[in-house]
Amino acid sequence: MSASFCIGAANHIDYVKEKLDQEFRLLENDGIKISCEEGKKGDYVFLEYNIADYGDAGYSEEDTKNIFKHYVANAVSDIIVNNWERTLLEEIIRENYYYFSKEEQQTISEFALKHLNLGHENGEAMYEQLSRKSLILRRVLEYLQTNNNIVIEGFIRFRLKEYIEELTKIAEKAADDYLLDKEYKEFLRLLKYFVDIQEPRLDVVQVLIQPSGMFKLLDASNKSINCEYLDGFIVELGDSELNYEDLLISALITIAPTTIILHCREEDKMLTSIDTIVGVFGERVKYCGGCELCRENEVHLQKH
Repeated sequence: MSASFCIGAANHIDYVKEKLDQEFRLLENDGIKISCEEGKKGDYVFLEYNIADYGDAGYSEEDTKNIFKHYVANAVSDIIVNNWERTLLEEIIRENYYYFSKEEQQTISEFALKHLNLGHENGEAMYEQLSRKSLILRRVLEYLQTNNNIVIEGFIRFRLKEYIEELTKIAEKAADDYLLDKEYKEFLRLLKYFVDIQEPRLDVVQVLIQPSGMFKLLDASNKSINCEYLDGFIVELGDSELNYEDLLISALITIAPTTIILHCREEDKMLTSIDTIVGVFGERVKYCGGCELCRENEVHLQKH
């Protein structure tokens, strides 16, 4: 019997066989049996599949072959997304960002993996991953209309140019993320330097994060911090709330307190401003474990 389909690959061949076997087991419910023979040529391993029994589900031979091709296309698209995608992305980064060091390229790859939704639960990234798989699935089905043989590496290189373009865009986003992160870390380093070279104006500053997302600065006695500690600011802090993150950071750097107590909910710890405060002041930052201020904030939040 002539081969219904032959697939070859130089990498991940065990997963290729496992995935195809998994797909073909579903066909067995209709009595369709698939046989497989394995061979090797150079660096490539080839898996040759034949429809050994067309079953008794009432499908015509042509329909059975089309169903078979859909199962193959689904398996191949899964294989590429789950096993080749990361390697392809790393190759793109090495080729397009060769002027970065290996360590920097690795960091860019880590940012790129976040966009690929590898190790991160993200709805938008998951949608984009499914979109990439759908694109590959369509291209494989188109290819199988006139071909019964496929070599995965060659198919990716010559038949999936749109897919490679998508990965290239992800690499570009990752490179931008890396540069922004690098600038941010340099920004933190400079701010930390400014804090370290000046004497503290207050021992303790409490940062109260309002339910609205705005901030308020209090001293150790829970009194609003007066303007005398913030020379050069054009706004009066007094009892006013700080609704600009950069103003909050600037105020804390100006005061350079020995200890900063953050009153915030668990979910507020992910705010960029909190991350910056911790990055600049390090061990000076303490999180309040719960006090009257925190409770009042929580009551206010529940009312709104």
